[in-house]
Amino acid sequence: GGVGLQVLNDRAGEGTLTLTRVTAQYAYQINLSRSFAIRAGAEVGYFERKLDWSKLTFGDQIDDRRGFIYSTQDNPRGGRASGVDFAGGLMGYSEKVYMGVAFHHLTEPNESLIIGASKLPIKFTAHAGAKLKLRDSKYGSAGSSFISPNIMYQQQADFKQLFFGLYGTKGPIVGGIWYRNKDAFVILAGIQAGVTRFGYSYDVTVSRLTTKSQGSHEVSLTFQFDCRPSKRKFRTISCPSF
Repeated sequence: GGVGLQVLNDRAGEGTLTLTRVTAQYAYQINLSRSFAIRAGAEVGYFERKLDWSKLTFGDQIDDRRGFIYSTQDNPRGGRASGVDFAGGLMGYSEKVYMGVAFHHLTEPNESLIIGASKLPIKFTAHAGAKLKLRDSKYGSAGSSFISPNIMYQQQADFKQLFFGLYGTKGPIVGGIWYRNKDAFVILAGIQAGVTRFGYSYDVTVSRLTTKSQGSHEVSLTFQFDCRPSKRKFRTISCPSF
């Protein structure tokens, strides 16, 4: 099994809309055979979404010549929403292939920043991939380099996305590219040293939003600590001494 803790802070519109999320995770593994295992996971999180009303601009603030010089007549409202969120998933994998499903926002928490309800719909994710070891060109044997093709499908209410991706790993260095259907390419790179993983990704927009969006950046830092395997206890048999 394993436990995890994830902290996310997202700032949109130069800090106009911010989201902070802290999530605790637990996973348990069941070995079905020597070559195939199933892992089930669950998570519970707390989120807080805030709106900085002072950074919003409205049409009644605009002067035809001098720009935004007036005070808006719109009444400030909303500003903060928080709640608890739950998710769960199941994955089966072997040394070379893996596949799984996950469900997020099981309780459909209310994220409305104004009067009324705005429930976050349940998100369904299905994914599959493989990890293929490359041959060492010098010795002709399997080395420390891998390629990993992946596919992922997501659906939330009426919104659907299909991803195709490919990772490449050589020693501690990881690189890859993802394509999101008719929308964007995602380029990523990372490095792993001991228990520490550092990653960076950039979304390159290829849809009609190209002239309106400058893409988005994401930086991640992960610490993975392996637990010591439990010692097996055997019933000892006394051996004759000579």
